[in-house]
Amino acid sequence: MRQLGRSSRYELLVHKDGVAANLRDVGVGVAQVLPVLTVAYSVPPGSTVLLEEPEIHLHPLAQAVLAELFADVQAFTQRVMTGSVQTKAQAAKAPAGGGGTGVGLDLLPWPKVDFSKFGPVERKELGRIKKISGANLTRNAVVIPAVTNHDDADITDLEAFRVQLNKENEKSGIKVTMLAFLIKACVAALKKFPDFNSSLDGDSLVYKQYFHIGFAADTPNGLVVPVLKDADKKGIFQISQEMSELAKKARDGKLGPADMSGACFTISSLGGIGGRYFTPIINAPEVAILGLSKSAMKPVWDGQQFVPRLMLPLSLSYDHRVIDGALAARFNAYLGLVLADYRRILL
Repeated sequence: MRQLGRSSRYELLVHKDGVAANLRDVGVGVAQVLPVLTVAYSVPPGSTVLLEEPEIHLHPLAQAVLAELFADVQAFTQRVMTGSVQTKAQAAKAPAGGGGTGVGLDLLPWPKVDFSKFGPVERKELGRIKKISGANLTRNAVVIPAVTNHDDADITDLEAFRVQLNKENEKSGIKVTMLAFLIKACVAALKKFPDFNSSLDGDSLVYKQYFHIGFAADTPNGLVVPVLKDADKKGIFQISQEMSELAKKARDGKLGPADMSGACFTISSLGGIGGRYFTPIINAPEVAILGLSKSAMKPVWDGQQFVPRLMLPLSLSYDHRVIDGALAARFNAYLGLVLADYRRILL
């Protein structure tokens, strides 16, 4: 004799041969086919009855099936209660857009491959920085409808000026980098195009009146993004010095949360390595990021002849929900004008 489930009502479907084949617990809505089930009640063949607290004689196989079934139901219920899974009803009620706290994607499961079948392998765990940044990058790449605008900026005269500055101030110990000039130029562009210095907040845009610029720093443990605060209030030498200090802290693993928060706009530079254009991923809640590749001498037509000019590739990724293509092209074009003639930054 065995009582099933915790509900007091069961629906019994009786086949024409007088042997019950389906038992449904009305309380939890679970159905399971039982191969052999004999009941201690007399019921007409082909009928459906409701039983109150039935005592049922079960075949051993049926007992095993039901035990596994109720264990699965209990485990699923616990997972729903903890929020680790959703029922179909919950998933249907979940917001479809940016108003929710996450994103539901109907993707194929990640492939599981035994790589050792194909040759020798070595397994290493991801570092802490890559685990954290990986989750953020995945969210940003999936959620943000990003577009990248590519352009070239003539930095021939600016590079000559930078070299001259470093020679004149060699004893100061401060080395001026091209990135310092880029930060000031980006501040000027953000002022001219304030949509790039905003963030989405629901159906509203938050326009920032401050100018904190993040710059990607490559470290032995992974990529980090220190933030240079109030770049609009600092000169080239101060920016260069603070960048050097932040980069050192990044390499030493000593950056604190305050050193990596509050950015309005980010610059990712691969200029010291190489490459020609790329698509940087926007760092939410920012709406744009500027990628810099390695500058190179190119022949440029000046109206009369081709002349050699040092050209810097620019890759501007932007959130298309906030910025359209024409505005992005104007941002890059203006940035190119400032870099070609740095006097424009005074206007």
